[in-house]
Amino acid sequence: MPLYHTEDQAMLADTARQFMADEGAIARQLRHFRDIGCKDGFGHTLWKQFAELGLTGILVSEGDGGLGMGHVEAGIVLEEIGRNLTPSPFLTSAVMAASALADASAELKGRYLPGLLSGDSVFALAIDEGKKHRPERIATRAVRSGNGFSLSGAKDFVVHGSSADMLVVAARTAGADDDAEGITLFAVPRDVAGLSQDAVRLVDSSMATHLRLDNVQLDADAVIGEVDGGREVLDRVLSAGRVGAAAESVGVAQGSFDMTTTYLKQRKQFGKLIGEFQALQHRAAHLYSEIEIARAATIKAQQLLDAGSDKADLMVSVAKAKAGKAASLAVKEGVQMHGGIGMTDEYDIGLYMKRDRALAEFMGDMFYHADRVAKLSGY
Repeated sequence: MPLYHTEDQAMLADTARQFMADEGAIARQLRHFRDIGCKDGFGHTLWKQFAELGLTGILVSEGDGGLGMGHVEAGIVLEEIGRNLTPSPFLTSAVMAASALADASAELKGRYLPGLLSGDSVFALAIDEGKKHRPERIATRAVRSGNGFSLSGAKDFVVHGSSADMLVVAARTAGADDDAEGITLFAVPRDVAGLSQDAVRLVDSSMATHLRLDNVQLDADAVIGEVDGGREVLDRVLSAGRVGAAAESVGVAQGSFDMTTTYLKQRKQFGKLIGEFQALQHRAAHLYSEIEIARAATIKAQQLLDAGSDKADLMVSVAKAKAGKAASLAVKEGVQMHGGIGMTDEYDIGLYMKRDRALAEFMGDMFYHADRVAKLSGY
């Protein structure tokens, strides 16, 4: 498969690029909602505009009212989100939660997908239970209670948790905390008794929560997929989130690179544009190459996921690690090449560094995925 977009995908990219540059621009979205201390960290009006363009249904099947597209197309949107630092619940709702609901019953789909497709609903994923992304260990328990289940446990750094109308919660219904099997996914309404959340603002001004479940009672129809068989569904959701985060990281790297190269062509020192200095040219050329490699790895992972390849899991971690490394390099180089003013809030380059730090930890950092690549490769 060629590592570039088809004609239809290129048209989607043009649409997403223009929409995000106009409506999702930093001054209009990120800075605005940060400066007013918005409790959601994003604008619901923009989320409705996502829906009007059909973007919220990009991974929802046509039979369920969506566009029936794939991870390549979702990644196109996410790269533009990253390029403009556009705050939105697209990754958690339209990518990860939508991937989970693909395995849900017709009743659950009918309850939640219309809100996603219209832009009226926001969803969140409650998976991790510590400071680091370690989905291999699930300690939150779900025990049989009447005709349903009782959930008890804690989840940390649930992105958009306080804004979510529904949370996809991974809980253990059998086995020990570190067992691969015995996991079940649940669709948990935000207003259910026994659920509490403490909101925290992350370094990039997005919102997350520490979630607590205290004997939360759910009917059996809240189960997504099969009881005790949720690990396979969870793995698909994680892959969708990881490759989505990789695509957004590529966008962050590209946005930082674009801003930096523009600055190199404008700023003068010693009577010359600083972009004329060979040392900075070499650094910019190296950065360009790293971003292109990260983009190619990400597209490959997306294509393999869409094709259902057994090699997709490995490539997803390659993409997440490589995109994270490229984005980290891009934002650091960007701040350095801007000089002292790059450390001030007056310039947007520092905002790219903050988004990179939050995104790097989401769904596992580069070290987690480098280690995972080694293990999947037999080392």
